[in-house]
Amino acid sequence: MTISILIVDDHPVFRFGLRALIEAERDMQIIGEAASGSEALAYAASQPLDLVLMDINLPDINGLEVTRRLQALCPQARVLVISMLDDSTVFNALKAGACGYILKGASGEEMLRAIRAAASGESIFSPKIAQRIMQHFAIPLATTSFPELTEREREILALLAQGLTNSAIADRLSLSIKTVRNRVSDIFSKLQVSDRAAAIIKARDAGMA
Repeated sequence: MTISILIVDDHPVFRFGLRALIEAERDMQIIGEAASGSEALAYAASQPLDLVLMDINLPDINGLEVTRRLQALCPQARVLVISMLDDSTVFNALKAGACGYILKGASGEEMLRAIRAAASGESIFSPKIAQRIMQHFAIPLATTSFPELTEREREILALLAQGLTNSAIADRLSLSIKTVRNRVSDIFSKLQVSDRAAAIIKARDAGMA
C-alpha cells in the first residue's frame, strides 16, 4: 500500500528536503505541500490522504488548531507533528489529535520509520520527546499542589513558569491574547499572588518548571 502524504511547513528548504527523502521510497507518495494552515485544510478537503506531516508554527493558523480541524474534515488521515519544539507542546499536540511527534533534527532513517509507523496506526515519538513523556508520567503531577486551578489554568501556569510571555502562551495554546490575560489574572487571584514573578516562584517551587 502506498502512503499518501501531505507536507505542511512554511519553510521551503525543509519541505524540499523532506520531499527528496520521501520520493525515494516506493511505498510513499507526496500528494501536496502546504505553506500555511489554510492551504493544508484546503488540500485535505479536496482529496483523500493517509498522513499529514504537520509543523506547529505556521503563518496563519497554528498547527495545533489545524490538527484539530483535520480530525473533523479528514478523520481517516493521521497527523504526525514534525517540529523544532521539544517542550510541553507535545502534550497539546496529542490533545489536538496528533498520533506522534518527531523533532526536525531527526535522521532520515528515523523520519521514514516514524512515517511508516504513524501511517500504520502506531504512536511514534523522537527519543527526546518519548523521554519527556515518560518523565511526565513518572513524576507525581505538580498540578495537585494547585487543586483550585482548572486544567487550562494549570497549563498556563506551567508555561508562565517556563518564562513564556502572554503572547507566546496564546500562540502555544491557540488562544486569544485576551483569554490568556484573563486566565493569568484568575491564576493570580486563586494563588493569592500580586504579580507574575510571585506566581512563577510558586509554580517552580511545586516542580512545574
